[in-house]
Amino acid sequence: MGKERRLLTLIVCLALGGVLAAAVLGASRASGPHHGADGSPPAASDYQDMRDVPPATQPEPPAGPDASTGTVAVDCGRNEEAHYNEDNLVVSPGLAGGAHHTHSYVGNLATRATSTDEELAAAPTTCRSGDRSTYYWPVLRRPDRPATRPYEKAAGHGNTGEILLPAEVGLEFRGNPTSKVVAMPRFLRVITGDAVAFTAATDADVRARWGCSGFPDRSTTKYPKCPAGDRLTRTLSFPSCWNGLDTVNDTRSHLRFPAVNGVCPPGTFPVPELRISLAYDVPPGAPVALDSFPEQRHSPRTDHAMFVNVMTDSQMAGIVACLNEGRRC
Repeated sequence: MGKERRLLTLIVCLALGGVLAAAVLGASRASGPHHGADGSPPAASDYQDMRDVPPATQPEPPAGPDASTGTVAVDCGRNEEAHYNEDNLVVSPGLAGGAHHTHSYVGNLATRATSTDEELAAAPTTCRSGDRSTYYWPVLRRPDRPATRPYEKAAGHGNTGEILLPAEVGLEFRGNPTSKVVAMPRFLRVITGDAVAFTAATDADVRARWGCSGFPDRSTTKYPKCPAGDRLTRTLSFPSCWNGLDTVNDTRSHLRFPAVNGVCPPGTFPVPELRISLAYDVPPGAPVALDSFPEQRHSPRTDHAMFVNVMTDSQMAGIVACLNEGRRC
């Protein structure tokens, strides 16, 4: 009996020791090099001097005989209208405040969690072309400056500080280096990037690239340290291989990225590729922080963006024609 009691005691101690070790390891990982989600700025390890980043060595794939080499620029302003909210119509439709961080919008002025297709189709827009599509992304803040405007204070969850208005917002649709493109369906919903990249098992969905305007051939997944006079940049490219069936898909399988050579995966075909480019005037040495979920700790790898196509059929047909004919529009 005494031997059995000692054996039981040993087993219990080993089990408790394992739990304690797991807790300590978890706490260590959580503290890591990153600060918590209490509004503190990102850690020094989240930044990278762009002068230390080597130029890109992967060239653009060469255009084939059937390539769609055109580009279409869409001017929708910089969100001078202060259209912000904590919703995410693409990822959390119907759930007000579901993002737990603030998104900045250009294009459709009615976009919120509960927007219907009919409301989007009838809403005013900031786009000069009359495009009622909605384009949005998490805001970038100066955590060393206080939030003074109501929309800057709305998100909470550790997202604090002055929201930076981009100095430039570029919206560009591009073709495919191997094939002609076909029209996106109206009300197609798309996301790029990984809002939970900090805690994700892999970086497979990390798509945003950060940089400095003076180093257009260099990019990083960290916050860039830019020389004086350079603008901090964010570039987000969207998947452009559609399955031809769905406009909404929680697993992202309705739109996938092409291979490096531009070829779409089996069962998909090319549609116009959206690229969003943002540029900010940030003084050298000033901290920045991307809005994020609390557990993501403002990691620059969590950058992401969303798009809902609300163009009319004729507007989309014009984009497709421009891309397929190799023009700049």
